[in-house]
Amino acid sequence: MEQDNKLSLFEGKTLRKVWHNEQWYFSIVDVIEILTDSPKPRTYWSMLKKRENQLLTICEQLKMVAADGKNYKTDAANTEGVFRLIMSVPSPKAEPFKLWMAQVSKERMEETENPEIGFDRLREIYKAKGYPDEWIDRRMQSIETRKQLTDEWKKRGVTEGQEFSILTATIAKGTFGVTPSEHSTLKDLDRQNLRDHMTPLELIFTALGEELTRDEAVRNDAKGFNENHESAQKGGSIAGDARLRVEERTGNKIVSKENYLKKLAEGSEEKLKD
Repeated sequence: MEQDNKLSLFEGKTLRKVWHNEQWYFSIVDVIEILTDSPKPRTYWSMLKKRENQLLTICEQLKMVAADGKNYKTDAANTEGVFRLIMSVPSPKAEPFKLWMAQVSKERMEETENPEIGFDRLREIYKAKGYPDEWIDRRMQSIETRKQLTDEWKKRGVTEGQEFSILTATIAKGTFGVTPSEHSTLKDLDRQNLRDHMTPLELIFTALGEELTRDEAVRNDAKGFNENHESAQKGGSIAGDARLRVEERTGNKIVSKENYLKKLAEGSEEKLKD
C-alpha cells in the first residue's frame, strides 16, 4: 500500500519520497537534479534511460505531489535502486548523498515509533529553506487539516488519485475562484508545490475550505465520491464567501501572485553577504 507522501531536504534541494511496500521510494528526477544540478533533470533522466535500458528495472511508477498540488505517477526507486542510479550519474555529491539516505531510513524508524518527530523534522526543513516562523506555523496547520480531510475521504469511500484531485480542485475553485493549476500559473510556478508558495492568508483560506468540507461530509454522513463532491462544493463555497467578505472589508485580494522562489533566493544572497 502506498502512503506518506513527504519531502526531504539535501543541501538545500527538495527530494520527494513516498513510503511504499515498507520502504522509501525516491523521485528519480529529484535525485538527478540533486546530483547533477541540471536545469532540466527530466531531460537528463530521459536520455539516461535511453542510453542504459537496464535502469528501467529499478523504476516503479508511484504517485507523488506535483507543483499543482495533485498526485501524479512519477518514476521512483528504492534505496537500492538509487544507489544503482548513482553509479550512472558521476557526481562529487555521490558519497555524502549515500550517507544522507542511510540517515533518512533511520529517521523513518524513529518516526514510526513517535509520529511527532516527523512533524518536527518537516518544520526544520522549512526553516532551513528560509521560510519565516509565521508562515511555517500556517503551513503546519494546513498540513494537519489536509490530513484530517483525506483520512475522512478514505473512510467515506473516496478513491485516492483522480477522485482526491477532483475534490481538491473543487474546494480550491470555490474558495479562491481558481483551480490549483490556475493558481500555480498565476504564481509562475513550474513543478514546485503550490502550497509551499502560498501566502499565510492563502494557507488560512485553504485550510478553512478543507475543514468546512470535512465538517459537511461528517454532518451529512457523505458516502462515496458524488456525495463527498457535494460536500466539497459546499465547503469551498462557504470559504469563498468568507474570502470575498475579507477582500471587501480590506480592499486587498487574497489570491496573490507572490511566491517564495524569489524571496528565498534573495534571502540566500543576503546570508552570503553577511
